[in-house]
Amino acid sequence: MAQTGSCMCGAIRYEVEGEPAMKALCHCSDCRKISGSTYSTNAVYPATAFKLVSGTPKLHTKIADSGKNFESHFCGDCGSTLWREGGAFPGLVVVKIGTLDDLTALDDLKPGAELFVPRRVPWVTAIEGAQQAQGMS
Repeated sequence: MAQTGSCMCGAIRYEVEGEPAMKALCHCSDCRKISGSTYSTNAVYPATAFKLVSGTPKLHTKIADSGKNFESHFCGDCGSTLWREGGAFPGLVVVKIGTLDDLTALDDLKPGAELFVPRRVPWVTAIEGAQQAQGMS
């Protein structure tokens, strides 16, 4: 079953099909900047399961904490980052799950991993049962 997502203003819409290959929090400095918070919450899908439905996102490319290029796709109107792609996750799309339209979909997307845990702020506790990774894996 497909799930839809969008930016805050609705100018950009996407669709993902099936189950994510990974569900993870990321504590890297890039994810802090992208989310404007202490970490980002992500669902990683095969690129073949992701489809841009409408709108034209802006693109920002940089070398991420992993040392590999990462492309952030965001709305040029409202600024919402919707997904990221790049060398760190070849053939995959990293969806920011807060952009999914169905808020109850988040209930099934509990992260099974936390990435860059040495950078986790001390007042955020680990997710019970989630793999704790020093970097991306």
